[in-house]
Amino acid sequence: MKEEKEVSETQEAAKVEEEVNEVVEEMKEEVISADDESVTINSDDKSINISEDVIASIAGLAAQEVNGVASMSASGIGEVLGRKPKGVKVQSGDKDVVIDITLTTEYGTRIPDVCWEVQNRVKTRVETMTGLSVASVNVHVQGISIPKKRQDIAIEEKTSKEDKED
Repeated sequence: MKEEKEVSETQEAAKVEEEVNEVVEEMKEEVISADDESVTINSDDKSINISEDVIASIAGLAAQEVNGVASMSASGIGEVLGRKPKGVKVQSGDKDVVIDITLTTEYGTRIPDVCWEVQNRVKTRVETMTGLSVASVNVHVQGISIPKKRQDIAIEEKTSKEDKED
């Protein structure tokens, strides 16, 4: 009897999981609407609101994981004051989102490779976690971060060059 009960519970759990997966897939296919602050996914009588700040946080974390990204750069007043995720701007449309990332790369890395990896990782992560379609990920490189050791060497070379000229 215990075995029959365990099999029955396992079958019930499988059915529930299947139903949940079906609902999620239906919601992904439904029309997505957006307002100024969040993106809404509608499905029959259910809806999910995802704040643009949440999407920006996901994108920012994904971008920071890429090798060659030194830091995210604040561009707007809201970012400088700490109200929005630093270096990420999200624009939501009817069925998709556009993400702008502003960052600083590490000295010595190939900038196009870093940008392509940021684009791929952000797009994949946002689409996977939210179910939204990402129309584009625009990467803006605002600067290059030079390690302290290299800065010291450059300063020494510059001063020794100036001393030789005098």
